[in-house]
Amino acid sequence: MSKPLFQRFKGVSSKEWKQKIQVDLKGADYNKALIWKTNEGIDVKPFYHSDEFETLPNTSKSEVTKWKISQSIDVNEAYKANTLAKDAIKKGAEHVIFNISDQKNNLEELVYGINVPIHINPDNLSLQLINKVSNLKSNIKISLNNDIIGNLGKTGNWYHNLTKDHEIFEKSVKQSNQIYIDLSHYQNAGANNIQQLAYAMAHCNEYLNYFEYKTTSLNEVDVIFNVAVGSNYFFEIGKIRALRLLWTTLSKTYNMNKHCTIITTPSRRNKTIYDYNVNMLRTTTECMSSVLGGADIICNQPYNELFQESTEFGERISRNQLLILKKESYFDAVNNPSDGSYYIENLTIQLSTKALGVFKNIEANGGFLKQLKEGTIQRKIKESAAKEQKDFDNCKITLLGTNKYPNLADKMKNTLDKKPFLKVIKRKTLIEPIVQKRLSEKLEINRLKEE
Repeated sequence: MSKPLFQRFKGVSSKEWKQKIQVDLKGADYNKALIWKTNEGIDVKPFYHSDEFETLPNTSKSEVTKWKISQSIDVNEAYKANTLAKDAIKKGAEHVIFNISDQKNNLEELVYGINVPIHINPDNLSLQLINKVSNLKSNIKISLNNDIIGNLGKTGNWYHNLTKDHEIFEKSVKQSNQIYIDLSHYQNAGANNIQQLAYAMAHCNEYLNYFEYKTTSLNEVDVIFNVAVGSNYFFEIGKIRALRLLWTTLSKTYNMNKHCTIITTPSRRNKTIYDYNVNMLRTTTECMSSVLGGADIICNQPYNELFQESTEFGERISRNQLLILKKESYFDAVNNPSDGSYYIENLTIQLSTKALGVFKNIEANGGFLKQLKEGTIQRKIKESAAKEQKDFDNCKITLLGTNKYPNLADKMKNTLDKKPFLKVIKRKTLIEPIVQKRLSEKLEINRLKEE
């Protein structure tokens, strides 16, 4: 052929496409019939076109070919957790998260012989723990959850008090050159995607402002975001891409490393105890969104995590889901697989632009910490969660096997090893905590009563 194939065809503009669709609708209202209006205030169109962009978006900097499979392990005894970690690594894990509740655990024994990056997630952050982590004799990369504001938001209290927590945080950052930002509780409490992104930036900006006043150099500090990913497939891809884009913008202000590390895990908000095998389908699509969005590390959630203590089978299945995506579905073959999709590019721009507006509003009104203390952040998350809960109750949001096509013969009362519902603990808090709650809890409680 003397000419490329597509040069033989006349281009069709977005205006012409819309006109053709309107003819096919035979009088039906285009906006009512085909425009999906989301709770984030984004109108999703039936098609997207290159002529909607003034210039085509730049190639993203995500390195999808390098994403890691993570394994989360609760630490009760250091030796047992170390053994579990080594077994998981043999079976495909490339990163380990240790959840530590007892700081008396021997960290040297915990990390001994492990040859993949480790993240330590403690129940309590202390100077003693930071010293122990910094003194570990290991050649592998070790990160630590030093997110004091994240803990304040989740629990309503500082680990110790404002002054001491910031002292501990500052020492941790100076020793590790890392700032860890946990965003998962925003999503799991019902915050929409724009709120999650805006709070991520405002949350992080509190730390960066603190160090700016300390005249501390942030040039070599790495920022790690921990993100919960929901089932709105394309929006979650756009959310992760937008987070990286927003961080690139914010990092310029502080002359920091433009690259950030993004760790993702499936949301707990849409998981169920009835027809629990469907959780595997949910986590699979959520992990796919994570990969295509450009996450660096993905930690999957076992299908039975809500109602059973950790089981070898559940952990193996959750890890194998990621192995299948990586080794058999070639989800590590292309660095920027979602680049060039007009829909995803448009979502990325809208999410980041709207989130930037919310972030600026937070900063103009005193910053994230001030709005947490005033209860503004909590109120807005509750408003978003209430809309989502109403949509679930009215079956506009579907959870198969729970609010649609439930198997009424399914019995769970005698299967529960642990209670999967919101725990209300009466205690004094400095601020109202951000409460994480699943959509199906009320429905499940009523079903359990009727068994």
